[in-house]
Amino acid sequence: MTQNVAGMIDHTLLKATATKAEIVTLSEEAKTHKFASVCVNPTWVKTAAEVLADTPEVKVCTVIGFPLGASTPEVKAFETTNAIENGATEVDMVINIGALKDKNDELVERDIRAVVDAARGKALTKVIIESCLLTDEEKVRACELSVKAGADFVKTSTGFSTGGATVEDIALMRKTVGPDIGVKASGGVRSREDAFAMIEAGATRIGASSGIAIINGETSTSSY
Repeated sequence: MTQNVAGMIDHTLLKATATKAEIVTLSEEAKTHKFASVCVNPTWVKTAAEVLADTPEVKVCTVIGFPLGASTPEVKAFETTNAIENGATEVDMVINIGALKDKNDELVERDIRAVVDAARGKALTKVIIESCLLTDEEKVRACELSVKAGADFVKTSTGFSTGGATVEDIALMRKTVGPDIGVKASGGVRSREDAFAMIEAGATRIGASSGIAIINGETSTSSY
C-alpha cells in the first residue's frame, strides 16, 4: 500500500527560497521512493530533469501562471512551451480565477486550452482551480471547462492561497469530471491518513511537500 501511495505523489518544492541543492535533494528523494513526479518552479525544471534523466518513471512537473493564474493565455502557452523544452513532462496551470468569477467562461476555457495545446503530445496537463476561493457552482464550472478544454487532470489548490484540498472538494470534482479525468489533491495533505482520505474521495494524485512523511506514516507541519 505504501508503494502504491508513493506512486501517486507529486513530491513538491515550490517555495521562492528553494535552492539548487534543495531541488537536487528533492529529485534524489523522488528517485529513491519512486514518487510519481517532482513538482518544481519553472526555473528548476532543467535541474530536476538532469537529476532524473536516468529515471524516466519519475516525471518532471512544473507550474504555469503560478500562483495567481492572472497572466494571459499567450503567456501561459509560452511558459508551457519553455518548460517542456527544459524537460517538463507534466504542467500544472492555474486558471484565470477572476474570469471564472466574472462568468467569462470563454476566457477561462481559452486560457486552459492554450496550455493544453502547447503541451499536447509532450506533457500531461493539470488545471489548478484554487478551490478555496470558489463557490461550489464555480468549482463545478471550472472542472467542466477543464474537461471541455482537454485537460488531463483537475487540481484543487496552489498551496499558496487561503486553503488547500478538502475531502468534500475532491468528491465534488470527481463527481463533476467523471471517471476518466485525473483529480489531484494538493495543499495541506500532511499525513498518510490525509492521503488515504483524499484517495478514497476520488483523488488519483497527491501534491505534497510531505511525501516522505506520508509514506513513513508520520505527520508533517508543512503548509503545502
